[in-house]
Amino acid sequence: METARLSSGEIHVILGPMFAGKTTALLRRMISESGNGRSVAVIKSDKDTRYGLDSIVTHDGKKLPCWAMPDLSSFRMKLGTDAYDKLDVIGIDEAQFFEDLYDFCCEAADHDGKTVIVAGLDGDYLRRRFGTVLDILPLADSVTKLTARCELCGKRAFFTLRKTEETQTELIAGSDVYMPVCRQHYVDGQVVIEAARVILDCKKVQSDPYVVEATPVAC
Repeated sequence: METARLSSGEIHVILGPMFAGKTTALLRRMISESGNGRSVAVIKSDKDTRYGLDSIVTHDGKKLPCWAMPDLSSFRMKLGTDAYDKLDVIGIDEAQFFEDLYDFCCEAADHDGKTVIVAGLDGDYLRRRFGTVLDILPLADSVTKLTARCELCGKRAFFTLRKTEETQTELIAGSDVYMPVCRQHYVDGQVVIEAARVILDCKKVQSDPYVVEATPVAC
């Protein structure tokens, strides 16, 4: 006799720029699910060590115990098959760092009957797709796009502006490096940052006594 298939699960996605409250929304949902008697577990990337590896922590200091993992595919083995089978809800924070997000969500929701709640950035500081978060939107039962408050004018902020010169996509940091901004101040901010970089490059070239020949820079 064929084994009865588990009831299908759900996938809910929470998106937004930095400081939009994505982790807070995830934490609130997980606490609510736990309060309703459901078994829950939270996973975050072990790349994010800002507040330690044993908790997800919001910017205002609220926290919830979690599993810090290098990938999602090894979560079942790490937790143990029996414990995994008893789980009802799986929360995933900073989901943009997991390359196997799509496959994990398919397996957990479609085949294992889990409710999966995903929180992550949809875009990087250049407003380009970040990781595979956008790939799971076609799988989702619901998608929530959160906004922050523009640090410069107070309007709704949809974007994350990087204030430093680093250019790598993955740069884990807080308000010392990033700020949430509206569309106008994102565009204006990029212009200001680029102008500042040109000025700094000029000063660096002009003050370096060992520079014999350099590419002209418009100063």
